[in-house]
Amino acid sequence: MATKKTSDNGNKKKETQSNGSNGSSSENHGMQSSQLMKLFEDGLKDIYWAEKALTKALPKMIKNATSGELIEALESHLSETETQIRRIEQIFELLEKKAVAKKCDAMEGLIKEGEGIMEECEEGSMMDAGIIGAGQKIEHYEIASYGTLRTFAETLGLEDAAALLEETLGEEKAADVKLTEVAVTAINIQAAREDN
Repeated sequence: MATKKTSDNGNKKKETQSNGSNGSSSENHGMQSSQLMKLFEDGLKDIYWAEKALTKALPKMIKNATSGELIEALESHLSETETQIRRIEQIFELLEKKAVAKKCDAMEGLIKEGEGIMEECEEGSMMDAGIIGAGQKIEHYEIASYGTLRTFAETLGLEDAAALLEETLGEEKAADVKLTEVAVTAINIQAAREDN
């Protein structure tokens, strides 16, 4: 540990400086109570609410979808979403915090937009294309959220939490790719051919 002399009102005193080592208990405690940790915890609460809301929204999308491929993709993602909720709860346990949801205005807006699209669209490929568009907006929000939370966890040295978040991030990216595949292979083409 290095020392340096400073002047304080003309009196000489010694101050200690950190030697920059990572992993000391005082530094880890500082990380646990840092502003970044607060952002991380708030983000977890936000995405926890978002995923729970999505478990209520996805069945409505499934009910309105007509394409077998789309229904299958949405059902698969509903199952994944339930697993993702359990992962978030695991992360709260790792932090020794109670799993608490905080209303996510962004997800609420995206779900409402999706509901509006389903109300305005005719049943069939137009409805399916609208559901895919709404679903991809949701996926992109989740990808951004999980990517940010994973980076925060890595910075905070929360390796187990980062690994859980990375797993979910991979699933969200795969769901987005699947929705794109369903759209471009059939649904968008069919919707473009249908008369208004």
